[in-house]
Amino acid sequence: MEALENSQRLVEQLRQSPQAFSHPVGDAVPCIETHISWVLLAGEHAYKLKKPLVLDVLDFSTLALRHAACEEELRINRRTASDLYLEVVPITGTIRAPRVGGIGLVLDWAVHMRRFDQAALCSRLIEQDGLLPAHIDQLARQVADFHADAEVAPPDGRFGQPAVVRDVVHQNFGALDALEDADLCKTRDAVARWSEAEGAVLTPLLAQRLADGHVRECHGDLHLGNLVLIKGAPQLFDAIEFNPALRWIDVMADVAFLVMDLQARGRADLAWRFLNAYLEQTGDYAGLRVLPYYLSYRAMVRAKVAALRLAQLEGDARRPVAQELARYLRLAEQFTQPRGRWLWLTCGVSGSGKSSQTQPLIEARGVVRLRSDVERKRLFGLRPQSSSAGRAESLYTAEATHRTYGRLAALARAVLHAGLPVLVDATFLRRTERDDFRGLARELGVPCLILAFDAPEAVLRARVRQRALAGGDASEADEAVLAAQLTHREELAADEWGQALRVDTTMPVDWPVLLPTPV
Repeated sequence: MEALENSQRLVEQLRQSPQAFSHPVGDAVPCIETHISWVLLAGEHAYKLKKPLVLDVLDFSTLALRHAACEEELRINRRTASDLYLEVVPITGTIRAPRVGGIGLVLDWAVHMRRFDQAALCSRLIEQDGLLPAHIDQLARQVADFHADAEVAPPDGRFGQPAVVRDVVHQNFGALDALEDADLCKTRDAVARWSEAEGAVLTPLLAQRLADGHVRECHGDLHLGNLVLIKGAPQLFDAIEFNPALRWIDVMADVAFLVMDLQARGRADLAWRFLNAYLEQTGDYAGLRVLPYYLSYRAMVRAKVAALRLAQLEGDARRPVAQELARYLRLAEQFTQPRGRWLWLTCGVSGSGKSSQTQPLIEARGVVRLRSDVERKRLFGLRPQSSSAGRAESLYTAEATHRTYGRLAALARAVLHAGLPVLVDATFLRRTERDDFRGLARELGVPCLILAFDAPEAVLRARVRQRALAGGDASEADEAVLAAQLTHREELAADEWGQALRVDTTMPVDWPVLLPTPV
């Protein structure tokens, strides 16, 4: 307690001592306080100091430990935000006359950062409807690239082992032992029981994902409060430095934090947009089986943080934090509940609006979409937006198409086994292709619906030309491809229309009217 009080006095003195800094600090030095740190905003700069705390997931009790944590914070955050994270600096002098930098007795250490506008935080932008779909798409590509480049945990190492994962999940519940509300206690206990049981069921899969290289040195704290728009592009910062076990995790645990946070803030549409965009980039649809486990865990992380903050507050300041704790605890329980499953198929030639018009549908209904244009390229080692120039003949042979539909069927099966509804975005121009997926739905006991997209031929041709000129889309079908599709497509038969819905895309589709229920 004495160490914490001394640190508090040091921070307060720094706020009142512009001469402590080697640069202008403006009229005031505001301080942002979290449950484990202080961030001093000094002019165009920011200085982050660690609180001398010992918690179940961190130890900042000594000067040496805080110094090491600052150095680690600098290293891991320069992976994604090298322009924000500048250096580690000592705080020297005395508590009465501190100085940032300098020589002599070191009172503490700080991470020196470039200050950014707090209004650019994604957690602020989303409150003002300033976090746009384009930002989400950029973010999905950034996170996918970050995970692809991140160091991989060795299968025989200590990180990512199922027992370690389950222990980290279990640790969240200890911070909520002091709950007094009877209903919240029941919710906590229900989530704890589910987490324990689900962790046991998932143990073989967790081990397999470690062996397959899905456990990496991730961000660890990937929520909107740790994302900022810099020059119009989202940037990740403030990765977890204090406990490597919270950072060396399954990539899907990293993804789950942002998906959970978007849902917690009432933007499930953006959560599903991000998840689908990330999956298109990575192809990690197998990871969906562990997603509910990690979603519930991430909500419990936020509940735990709220509980820690609550313990440091008094009086009326406790009320909003207590409400936040309750909200995240109920969200954690929500993620433990099974969802409805169904299989939707698109059917239509290029330019009929299958991808563009199903985007709002998957966001509104919480559906995983599988795109044939993306998976065809992945089979040939290409990224979704990569050009297939020079390889089109091999990509679009009958054999390649057969392999593509086979991959889509395998992925659809995996998504449904993960407990999620799926939409397969492909032309499905042949009866045999449609019958294979209808058979899959019967086998798995889920409803199947064919969404039959169409528009006048002139509209189709104009759309294909416009898409080719714009570029950047996974589909590279041109007018020649469209002409062949129109010639060879097999119209839906009478027996298929019992499981089909006609979708006219001459105007934007009003899905709540056209498809008022999930199936």
